[in-house]
Parts: sequence; C-alpha cells; structure tokens
Amino acid sequence: MAIDIQNLSCSYENKTVLDNITLAIPSHLTLLGANGVGKSTFAKALCRLIPVQGKITLDDTPLQELSSKELARELFYVPAKIESYDTNISVEEFVLLSRFAHKKSFFAYSSEDKDLAQKSLEQLDLLHLKEHTLHSLSSGEGALVLIAAALCSQSKVLIFDEPTANLDPSNAKKIATHIKALKEKHTIVLITHDLHLACYIQSPIAFLKEGKILLYEKAQEFFDDANLQKLYGVEFRDLAVVYA
Repeated sequence: MAIDIQNLSCSYENKTVLDNITLAIPSHLTLLGANGVGKSTFAKALCRLIPVQGKITLDDTPLQELSSKELARELFYVPAKIESYDTNISVEEFVLLSRFAHKKSFFAYSSEDKDLAQKSLEQLDLLHLKEHTLHSLSSGEGALVLIAAALCSQSKVLIFDEPTANLDPSNAKKIATHIKALKEKHTIVLITHDLHLACYIQSPIAFLKEGKILLYEKAQEFFDDANLQKLYGVEFRDLAVVYA
C-alpha cells in the first residue's frame, strides 16, 4: 500500500516539530533521527492520532475520509512495548483484540478471528504462552506478542516504533528477522534508533532533522561513514551488520 504525504506540518507549544514535509512511501520506509526530533509525532500523524496540517493518503484515499475502523483495517501501530490497562489479560486475548476493527459491533469475535489469533501466535512460536498474562512476559516475549497482534490484524501497513528498544542482542535479532519477513506482504514503516536494525532491514531511509526529511532511496547511501558522521555529529567506522 502506497502512502503519500503532502505538506505535513505539526507544532507543539509554538515549536515546529514537522515542517511542511512532502514524502512518498511507495512500499517501505525506515525513519531515523536524534531523540526528540519528532519521529513518534510522525507515526502519530500517520495513525491520525494528532491534529496536523497537510494531507496524507493511503492508495489515493485521504485519511480523513476513512472511519476509525476502516483506518484500523488499513494501518496497525506497533509500540515499543505492550501498553494495556489490564495487565491480567492473557496473551491470546490481547492478540485477539487486534481483530476489533473487523468484528461487528456488539457481536463476539468470530471463529475466524480466533483462528487467526491462534495462527499468529503459532507463527511467532508463542502458543505455549497463550494463557499467560501480559504482566508475566519478559521484554523479548512482549515484543514478539506485539508482532503476533500485528499479524492477526491483517492490516496492510504496519508501523513499528522502536521495536528493539531495551532488548538483548538475541531477542533483537529475532524481532529484526520477523520484521524483514513481513516486508513481503505488508508495507513496513520502521521508526528506530538502532542503526544495525535499519541496515539489516534495507528499506529506503528517511532522516528527520529540524522538522525536515532527508530521503535516501538506497540504504547504502545513508550508511556511508562520512554521511553518518555529518548527520549524527560523531565518528563512525565500518558499521557492523550484527543481524546478518
């Protein structure tokens, strides 16, 4: 699913966060940038969670023309960690919630919804955890459960916001492998500080700085040591691809 962004702007307390951004995302995108530059704001704008100026379309359909359920069927936001007010909800119940946009109001989840939840958990090797509570999960298990929910949603666009944050190298590699595989059937928008993850995913790179986007159609152009030093202000030497 193609995403087209025209003249996107957003400000908080008279501070410009996104400044007249125009960007086409024909398939996939990885968004990088320093802390506090507006990467999560960009994600919230794509999800229509905050008021912005400008226009965002999904396959030529403006976001504002979609109902909340229609938008949820097209786009699924995956946060850095599980956020739930009910920590006693089971893993299976949490994954099933991602089918809410597909079910009829006041009706229970269908057998098809439940089958999809089971298959998503199975695909992520999580069936043994399906009756465990969210509160009992490790950070790595929680990250995998979020991907299972994304799969179960069957949304065309998946937005990952810092999916490897606070994970050990082993779990980070698992998450990276699954995200890369998802590129085959979904449009992936990845927001991360993890340069190794971005290098492994090999999507076009957008670097957000001072409200503007610098776009690198080919990832290898971004991962030039001199370019990285210019963007981040620190010295880089032969970035290792640890997920290979």
